[in-house]
Amino acid sequence: MKAILPLLLMIAAVSDGTCLAQNTRFRYIRLGSDKDVGPRANFGLALMGGGSDLDEAFRWLCNNGRGGDFLILRATGNDSYNAYVKALCRANSVATLIIPNRASAQQSAVADIIRKAEVVFIAGGDQANYTRNWTDTPVEDALNQNIAAGKPIGGTSAGLAVLGEYTYSAEGDKPDDADLTSPQVLADPFNRRLALRRHFLNIDLLANTLTDTHFAKRDRMGRSIAFLARIVADGWSAKPREVAVDEKSAVLVERSGRARVIGSGQGAYFVSPQTIPEDCHQGTPLTFRDIAVYHAPVGSEFNLKQWRGTGGGSYSLSVISGRVQSTQAGGEVY
Repeated sequence: MKAILPLLLMIAAVSDGTCLAQNTRFRYIRLGSDKDVGPRANFGLALMGGGSDLDEAFRWLCNNGRGGDFLILRATGNDSYNAYVKALCRANSVATLIIPNRASAQQSAVADIIRKAEVVFIAGGDQANYTRNWTDTPVEDALNQNIAAGKPIGGTSAGLAVLGEYTYSAEGDKPDDADLTSPQVLADPFNRRLALRRHFLNIDLLANTLTDTHFAKRDRMGRSIAFLARIVADGWSAKPREVAVDEKSAVLVERSGRARVIGSGQGAYFVSPQTIPEDCHQGTPLTFRDIAVYHAPVGSEFNLKQWRGTGGGSYSLSVISGRVQSTQAGGEVY
């Protein structure tokens, strides 16, 4: 049996071999073999809603990686996922790559590490760190190369927020700001903190799609509808969609688009406006009617290509003058 060799690399190299300033450094902590085995992986998406990690979701990612190298990406934090994933999975190695800023994201060694991984998982944190520091860098290029090569990818919390074509980037937040809430953006869909980005990652199954997390737990339906309204108002899409996952839930998506919902939370919500917003202007409460919602609880399935599911239920929401109304019994939003 191969020995498990923890390997810590703090890499900062320049052409003359001298040490760079701290702001160009990244951290790479690898557990397992340092040899590149390169099996052919199976594509899949693990969309995790945050909260408690789900063993089943990580095992599923590992199985799609065919025993290759499993890489966790972060902008801050530590290597705590390494031992957890290694205990769950048969993998050649499990490693954490911490890329804290744009300078480190420009390092060719960082992109090389990403390209050699069979599985990439983007951890939680602050998605502003990902979109601000990784967009238009070799990190973004390497991730999209992996996706194009059919390698599986997953993310939780902020890591899921950046997987869709559209991302609430949180780049309008100040360091001490609390989470942006549904009432704030329903009252003004042009709230200064409502910062959106597009085209960070190119995942066909999540094209024209916004992804969100901690969904029912943090009452994010209203703000998601405001995000979708802005996507329409800004001219990005006439009919955007959303995949929103609750805490302690995950959506495991196969190449075919077939997905199953696992976990112990409230599952996932697949949201698709049927009209354009009636009133989406700065300083004015949002009015946006006829938002189709499919709630896929744990144990149900949904097909992203066909945009229909089994084992769940459909209902409709409307926002009128900043207030959410539902066709569900009792006006339940979730």
